[in-house]
Amino acid sequence: MTDLIALKAANTRRWANAKLTRGPEFGPVAKRLVAAKQRYVTVQNRTGVPWFFIAVTHERESSQNFNGQLGQGDPLHSVSVHVPAGRGPFATWEDSAVDALVNCNPFSSRNKDWSAGSLLTELERYNGLAYANAGRPSPYVWSGTDQYSIGKIIVDHGPIEPVVDQQLGCAGLLMAMMLIDPSITFTGAPRVILPTAPKPPPPDIPKPTPPVAKTGFWASLLAIFTRKV
Repeated sequence: MTDLIALKAANTRRWANAKLTRGPEFGPVAKRLVAAKQRYVTVQNRTGVPWFFIAVTHERESSQNFNGQLGQGDPLHSVSVHVPAGRGPFATWEDSAVDALVNCNPFSSRNKDWSAGSLLTELERYNGLAYANAGRPSPYVWSGTDQYSIGKIIVDHGPIEPVVDQQLGCAGLLMAMMLIDPSITFTGAPRVILPTAPKPPPPDIPKPTPPVAKTGFWASLLAIFTRKV
């Protein structure tokens, strides 16, 4: 069984020391992920999982394809065949994301510690702990940084093959996203962002009724008494 406390400590150290080795590749992807922030915030509001965790997971699982399930990238409107298998079909991408975070291992919605080491470890758990069990940094998290060099699982539950992961890792994506959106922090649980309630309309103020013009005998009489001498 993986020592999660030790893994969190290792990922905290890696985060503190990591440098991008494929820097120019991260910027455009980070910009694209931040541009879709509101969709990720919608899922954050339903699960408590930080929107930026959801965003980088979405990129790793399906290159941010909103027609693919968040859990494994399989088609949204079909039953998934990859791990987690048997999920779906889903009416919306947001529904698939909630299912992956609430109902599927590692049940990320239950996590309450979103500090750097814990969030990165949760990302690693989301992909699987085979790399940690082998004493190696996960490319799912560290690809594109100096904390990773080689090794990738090609098929579900397969061995670690001696190939370099060409996908950008979650840690580097987070670094690049933080340069665009400074609200991304690892200080604890995310602040749930709910839509702002519309302001109520101002009350109707009745308009004063204009005075009725006086005519005839009474108007003439009033004019006599109010006339200036």
